[in-house]
Amino acid sequence: MLVGNQNETINGILVCHDALESVIEEALSKKCNLVVCFHPILFSGLKKITGKNYVERAIVKAIKNDIAIYAVHTALDNHQKGVNKIFCDALGLTHTKILIPKENYIKKLITYTIPENATSLRNAFFEAGAGKIGNYENCSFNSQGIGTYMGNENSNPEIGERFEFVENTEIKIEVTFEKHLESKIVKALFKNHVYEEVAYEIYSLTNKHQNIGLGMIGEFTAPMNETEFLSYVKEKMQCGGIRHSNFTKKEIKKVAVLGGSGSFAIKAAIQAGADAFLTSDLKYHQFYEAENQLLLADIGHFESERYTKNYIVDYLKEKITNFAVILSEENTNPVQYF
Repeated sequence: MLVGNQNETINGILVCHDALESVIEEALSKKCNLVVCFHPILFSGLKKITGKNYVERAIVKAIKNDIAIYAVHTALDNHQKGVNKIFCDALGLTHTKILIPKENYIKKLITYTIPENATSLRNAFFEAGAGKIGNYENCSFNSQGIGTYMGNENSNPEIGERFEFVENTEIKIEVTFEKHLESKIVKALFKNHVYEEVAYEIYSLTNKHQNIGLGMIGEFTAPMNETEFLSYVKEKMQCGGIRHSNFTKKEIKKVAVLGGSGSFAIKAAIQAGADAFLTSDLKYHQFYEAENQLLLADIGHFESERYTKNYIVDYLKEKITNFAVILSEENTNPVQYF
């Protein structure tokens, strides 16, 4: 949420690519008090709002007219079904997977409990979002062992008495989870564990998250030559023009994509064995990085994300039925072709 009050009642939603002043005016005319945009209009902090530039003018108009602005950029960039899956689908690529899987995003929880508590505790973890690995849910590892403890004068042990040394059969439960779920997982742990004092450990894993990350790579059913490929991309993505590296004289079958500015992913595309890499905002010297190993093509920033707002509209209509979700008619692409 960039502008607005999250407790306000929504009358209508206008979905756009960039929340410019003209889009705010369109929202007013269509009686929408929430603008959902892909690109955030605010990229950095503002020390004053005087309407001196396009960002400030849009913010002023939104605030004056009680219009909220919500941006989905970063989340949709990294989502398995987000920007780059939309990109791949537009081109007809199949067998898609994340190009640069997200690192430092998975954590692991280990805890110990009595056998009678294991099933309910494990299910509580699953309900909180733990135990998801790729296409599988409710994943855990469980092992049996002997736990020991002795409570002091302030203890109230579930099994045994104060000052009694207890040896008891316990189940060790291990589950992984995405790091943003940690507080929810820990809450489920303490709510559903039977012990007075809960022993647990949380680790950060170095595993890459295969379903979250930047870019995507997929394949065509049948290969095509480089000229055919670029013509096909230009038509499908409605490009005003395509800047590209030297032809490699290879057929194009395996294609990597990254919507928006993606020069940082050139090496990843090469390492993944892509025949071509489609992205935008490439600088002159970055075309050399193709090293004749793949066809590097800059199709335009807006063009590489062209169908994102359509996806957002379809998603919201599916989730919020019988409600006004409108696709903006404003063309906010600032780049024109002569």
